[in-house]
Amino acid sequence: MKNIKVLGSGCTNCKTTAQIIKEIAEANGVEINLEKVEDLSQIMAYGVMSTPAVIIDEQLIHKGSVPTRELVESWFVD
Repeated sequence: MKNIKVLGSGCTNCKTTAQIIKEIAEANGVEINLEKVEDLSQIMAYGVMSTPAVIIDEQLIHKGSVPTRELVESWFVD
């Protein structure tokens, strides 16, 4: 199971990012634990200045924009 955090203020882009991740994980049969982090101090702890940002298993892998569906799919291919 992958632990995924979507960092952001709760804006539309952050919600869209979380939804894309959820849909693609389900479509690919990947078990995830998806958490939305909206607390500014927690976001800053990852060194993120632009959101939405995506953390997978405590690794920052994307920030500053809504990721494409193709990019999200690549995160679930081992």
